[in-house]
Amino acid sequence: MKAHHHLPEPFFFEGDNRGLLLVHGFTGSTAELRPMGKYFRDLGYTVHAPLLAGHGTTPEDMKRTSWPDWWSSVVQGYQHLVRSGCNPIYAAGLSMGGLLVLKLSLQYEVAAIATMSSPVYIKDRRAYLTPLLKRIIPYIRKEGRDEKPPYIKREVFLYDRIPLACVSSLLKLIGHVKRKLPEINVPVFIAQSGKDEVVDPRSACYLYRHIGSNCKELKWYPESTHIITLDIEKERLFTDLEKFFKRYEHLVK
Repeated sequence: MKAHHHLPEPFFFEGDNRGLLLVHGFTGSTAELRPMGKYFRDLGYTVHAPLLAGHGTTPEDMKRTSWPDWWSSVVQGYQHLVRSGCNPIYAAGLSMGGLLVLKLSLQYEVAAIATMSSPVYIKDRRAYLTPLLKRIIPYIRKEGRDEKPPYIKREVFLYDRIPLACVSSLLKLIGHVKRKLPEINVPVFIAQSGKDEVVDPRSACYLYRHIGSNCKELKWYPESTHIITLDIEKERLFTDLEKFFKRYEHLVK
């Protein structure tokens, strides 16, 4: 595995009553969200990023989990902010984390949410064969790893192999969330990187068209790769998201 600067563990920054839940992506870790967490911490937010079940350890650990386990980690993270006295609570998710945040908005009270490079369509076509192959081939090598800029590789913790059963579970999560999109009625910020090597950028357009909320915004970051939270336009992303959350503060009870 590649060296990384931050251990793959949850982080919590205590601030005021505004809570922000950050959810990392498939096979990733909280390291990819730390700069965003620090940005919002400096604005006074209380920020929490849970480590999803099966992540930050080994591919073998991940193989024992599926999307309901990852979802459970998100719910526990949300409840941690509630116990900390946060109200309102905002949520933002990178890649698969964005799907989990969309689901969160349907079942728990959140003021506004954001998805960042979140998948409806996956570029690696092998993903769609996993329901057939997962019992024959337990793991596949992760494509797109070497395409990441060096300044991102230095920061992230990523598995070099992906359990096919987990890819199959990710596809089930995508299908589950797609069916629920028209029911979402909270403000949604959709961020999509223009040079995404993992997610087909058409995903962002699909989300924008099908999310039921009247308060939604789609922004493109043309020079960024998949892990947009660590790429060269991250500061603009953070500022855009800060403004979006502030715009809907008046909707909070």
